[in-house]
Amino acid sequence: MFKILKYLLGLIVIAIVAIVGYASVQPDDFRVERSTTIAAPPEKIAAIVTDFKRGIEWSPWEKLDPAMKKTFSGPSTGVGSVYEWNGNDDVGSGRQEIVKVEPNLVSMKVDFFTPFEARNMADFKLEPEGSGTKVTWSIYGPNPFMSKVMGIFMDIDSMIGNDFDKGLAALKELAEKP
Repeated sequence: MFKILKYLLGLIVIAIVAIVGYASVQPDDFRVERSTTIAAPPEKIAAIVTDFKRGIEWSPWEKLDPAMKKTFSGPSTGVGSVYEWNGNDDVGSGRQEIVKVEPNLVSMKVDFFTPFEARNMADFKLEPEGSGTKVTWSIYGPNPFMSKVMGIFMDIDSMIGNDFDKGLAALKELAEKP
């Protein structure tokens, strides 16, 4: 019996060392992005994404917690506009602030407080394409060690990317309305 426990303990130690070793060689930064083409000019799309109060119309996370508490501060749109949320386990809590608005780029600082703490950036790149606009939504930032370990067991790109796909589809529908 003691030999079996010793053997199992050895396997557990080897597994932990393998996980830690694999996690330690993962990239120090992450980036998730998705794109779509929207039949609307960049300025119409920028007007939607720079107005946090319009997020209820297209954000994939708004539907996950209709009772989410929201706070808006600063200007109603554009640089300095702030959106804070506190919701259920599906959306957690955090803060977004628009830090840059250019003709083809909207950048936001995104801070998550729960269910985990993270400091990231999100961009909406708006590139004229044909008679519409190619919209690329990205989030990027540091990939701390615990995130590297989580990434071994979960596909973060798919998790966030699926939400981005839903959000872009809703943004497309909204922006293409006359």
